[in-house]
Amino acid sequence: MASRLGFGLSRELWLVEVGVFLNYLGYGAVLPFEVIYLHDGRGFSLGVAGLVVGLVTGVALVTAPLAGPLIDRFGARGTATGAGVALAGGYGGLAFAHSPAAAFAAAALAGAGNGALSPAQSTLLAALAPPELRHRATAVSRVAGNAGAGIGAALGGLVAVYGLNGFVALFLANAVTYLVYVAVLLVVVRAEARPERVAGGYRFVVRDRAFVHLALVNVALIAVGWGVFTWLVPPYAKAEIGVGPRLIGLLLLANTAAVVVAQVPIARLAEGRRRVVLMALAGVIFVGACLLVVAAASLGTGPAYAALLAAVVAVGVGECFHTTALMPLVAELAPPALRGRYMAAMGFSWWIGLALSPTLGGQLLGVSPTAAFLGAAAVASAASVAALALERRLPAAARLTPVPS
Repeated sequence: MASRLGFGLSRELWLVEVGVFLNYLGYGAVLPFEVIYLHDGRGFSLGVAGLVVGLVTGVALVTAPLAGPLIDRFGARGTATGAGVALAGGYGGLAFAHSPAAAFAAAALAGAGNGALSPAQSTLLAALAPPELRHRATAVSRVAGNAGAGIGAALGGLVAVYGLNGFVALFLANAVTYLVYVAVLLVVVRAEARPERVAGGYRFVVRDRAFVHLALVNVALIAVGWGVFTWLVPPYAKAEIGVGPRLIGLLLLANTAAVVVAQVPIARLAEGRRRVVLMALAGVIFVGACLLVVAAASLGTGPAYAALLAAVVAVGVGECFHTTALMPLVAELAPPALRGRYMAAMGFSWWIGLALSPTLGGQLLGVSPTAAFLGAAAVASAASVAALALERRLPAAARLTPVPS
C-alpha cells in the first residue's frame, strides 16, 4: 500500500502531478506564440503558420481513439511515455523548422503525442488512485495543468521579447519538460498489472448506453464552457465592446485563476454528492455566463468588461464542477481491461466539443452575436437536463462522489 501524503494522495501520484505541471508550464509558454514564431521568426505566411498549428489539433483528433487500444495492451505508463517522447520530438523539431515541410512533419509528430497523452494520463491517474480518491487526483491534475499553463504563458512573454532566439529557447524548453515527465514515469511510476482482456474493444464501448449518454453531455458542455469562452468571447469582446488585447488576455487569465483557486475546494464539496447534479450545475453556470455576455453589449465599456470578467470566472467554477465528476465516473463505468478505450473515447468527445465551437459558433457569431450566445445558453440548458437524466442509467455505486475514509 503506497504511503499517503497531502490530500490523501500517494507520493507516486504527487510526482506524476508535478510532471503534469511541468508539461503545461512548457506548453503554456509556447501556446500564445506558435503562429507568431512561425510567421515572424521563420517567415512563413500567416496561412501556412495557421495550418501548421492546426495540424497539431487535427492529428490529435485522429490519434486520440487510436491510443485507447495501445493503453489497454501496453499500459497507460508505456503509452504516456511514448506520447511524451513524441511531443518532445515534435516541439524540438519546430524549434529548428526552417521550412514549411519540416514544420508540418514536426507538428504531425507533436499532434500524435498530444492525442495519446491525455487519455493515457487520465488512465494512469485512475490506475494510481484508489476509487475513493480519483476525484481528488483529477482535481490536483487540473490545478497543476492550469497553474502551469498560466505561469508558462507569463514566462513565455518575458522570453519572447528576444525574438527568434527567444522563440527557439521556448520551444526547446517545452521539449525538455516533456522529457522530464517521461523520466518521472520511467523512474517513479510502477508498471500496471494487466487485467484479463475483454472482447469487443470499441464495440463494447459504444454499446454502453450510460457511457454514450455521458459522452454526448460532455460534447455539449465542452463546446460551451471551453469552446465558446475560448474562441468566441475574445473576438466578441473586441468587436462589440471595444476591449483591447491586453484586457482580453486578462479575461483568459481570470478563467485560469478561477480553476486554480476553486478546483480543490469543489472536489471536497463534491464528496458524498450526486455526480449528475454536479454536471447539471456546471451547465446552469454556463447558461448564466452566456446571458452575462449577451447583457454586456448593452452596457458601457467599464461595466461591460466587468460582466465579461464575471462570466469567465463563473465558467471556470463551472468547469471545476464538471471535471470533478467526469473522469472518475468514466473510470468507474469502464471495465479495467478497456479503461484506455473508455478514456480515449471520452477524450475524442472532448475534441469534438472543442471543434464545434469555432466552426459552428464562429459562423453564427458573424451573423448575430446575440444569437450565438443565446444558442450556446440553450445548448448548456439541454446538457443540464440530459445530465440529470443520465442518473437512471448509472450503476448505483457510481452515482455519488465517494467520501474518502
